[in-house]
Amino acid sequence: IDSNEKELKRLQPLVGRINSLEPEFEKLTDAELRAKTDEFKARLKGGESLDELLPEAYAAVREAAKRTIGQRHFDVQLMGGVVLHQGKIAEMKTGEGKTLVATLPLYLNAFTEKGCHLVTVNDYLAKRDCHWMGPIYHALGVSVASIHARQTPDHPAPSYIYDPDYESEDKKWNFLRPITRRQAYEADITYGTNNEFGFDYLRDNMVLDLSQCVQQPLNYAIVDEVDNILIDEARTPLIISGAAEEATQRYYTFAYLVSGLKKDEDYSIDERTRTVHLTDDVGITKVEKMLKREGLLKAPSLYDPSNYFLTQYLESALKAHALFKRDRDYVVKNGQVIIVDEFTGRLMFGRRYSQGLHQAIEAKERVKIQRESVTLATITFQNYFRMYRKLAGMTGTAATEAEEFYKIYKLEVVVIPTNKPLVRTEHPDQVYKDEKAKFGAVTREIDQLHNQGRPILIGTTSIEKSEYLSDLLRRKGIPHQVLNAKNHEKEAGIIAQAGSMEAVTVATNMAGRGVDIILGGNPEGRKSGEWLEEHNKVVELAGLHIIGTEHHEARRIDNQLRGRAGRQGDPGSSRFYASLEDEILRRFGGDRVKGLMQWAGM
Repeated sequence: IDSNEKELKRLQPLVGRINSLEPEFEKLTDAELRAKTDEFKARLKGGESLDELLPEAYAAVREAAKRTIGQRHFDVQLMGGVVLHQGKIAEMKTGEGKTLVATLPLYLNAFTEKGCHLVTVNDYLAKRDCHWMGPIYHALGVSVASIHARQTPDHPAPSYIYDPDYESEDKKWNFLRPITRRQAYEADITYGTNNEFGFDYLRDNMVLDLSQCVQQPLNYAIVDEVDNILIDEARTPLIISGAAEEATQRYYTFAYLVSGLKKDEDYSIDERTRTVHLTDDVGITKVEKMLKREGLLKAPSLYDPSNYFLTQYLESALKAHALFKRDRDYVVKNGQVIIVDEFTGRLMFGRRYSQGLHQAIEAKERVKIQRESVTLATITFQNYFRMYRKLAGMTGTAATEAEEFYKIYKLEVVVIPTNKPLVRTEHPDQVYKDEKAKFGAVTREIDQLHNQGRPILIGTTSIEKSEYLSDLLRRKGIPHQVLNAKNHEKEAGIIAQAGSMEAVTVATNMAGRGVDIILGGNPEGRKSGEWLEEHNKVVELAGLHIIGTEHHEARRIDNQLRGRAGRQGDPGSSRFYASLEDEILRRFGGDRVKGLMQWAGM
């Protein structure tokens, strides 16, 4: 903390210098403000450094933001902007305006004309932020574009540039003009997701002619929700693959065989390592008999080298049967098995489990098996982001992983203070013997607060749990919204209204990262007096209440959920519920504690 205080003290004179330039920049006409960009670029070429240009550049961005979108960067946002330019991680709490902060270092680093990337967690945020911040960049004469994932296999992936002269058919996205992928990378600033930037890098490495490349050398990137992308997803490989030959029928055969096996008798599960093994005597003997009956066993023993190819199918089928649950680890949609991201709860379209596991799950669910693939190009996010000349990041929760950020990426974490003091109340956990008792208590608390009119956001760890809780609320007659990977298209709309009077929102981990929950609901399209009245009522009721129905193994994910309340100095509160049947407690001896509780008659 002391070193963090020192760092913040060091930033103070710079912030003072930017503030002292404000009156001077206020006097400039729009044309003079725009001309500043050319002046800065000329001075950079003349030998001045970006650090020397920083105070004036940041003063210019602040002035452009005031004139175009009516928002003025606070002092703490200027601090965050300096930290990002230095190639560090700025930890800023939810609702402190990270989107606006990023405009400062992106504009400054655009003077090098080598390209700047802003990496977001989903396509919607890339498009929204490019569109929302576009007027600021345009007022300064800097181009900004966004890249997106392809929606269907037949259409190329869309890219847009902010152009105030262009009228879009969809008025919501007015001024976003469609362009080619290469043109999007030629813009001064490019917004997109980690997946899209990574896949474009892989595709560029597979082209036969340099003219087909779309990316420029990797220069400067700001990673939004940096903990999610550089730690949770760090070792996730991006893979470009082609189809391979294989025996599809085998997967169906093995799915049928393992469906008759019994847990503990025929196989055992190790919860901690998430592995499954046949029991030495009963399980192996039973499987050998089944395989013999099917005429698949080449030698009497299953583990004879001549049966090696069978053990691969068996292991995949056993894992699919015992470890992977529908609506928790994956969903079946339109005859396809789609993975659910365990950290964000989002559907990961196009991603497949490797080593035959995905095919085994398809066989288990009796859907058409997609052909196994051969890897043509692959890279992990960790290796991709380490290739940038300068890397920075922002998030609401990074200090818990500060050591890892420094060890792997040489990134320091600076905790930026909030603009207004934090007034959120964090209630102690409540622990119950089993899931039923826990969800009963959760429902009672929701009912009680809902009757007072308080907005409540409930976080669950899986689609299955969110639907179970939704069912309990329906039986109690409590109106609510469910936000999970099955309907994340509506995500921004649902989250924007989660702060309204009496709003009850049940969400999986993803809980609309990047979308602020405003007390009183989203003011857009409402009379200001009417919205203000509702806002004040919610504030009087102590703001948004957060309920966590289970702890996540990453403490940071819990902190993110808590961070949805108490934004910008608003009141708010949070409480986590736990039961001895929760996966994280089971792993660390929950069954023993449960036994003790039963013995003690609790």
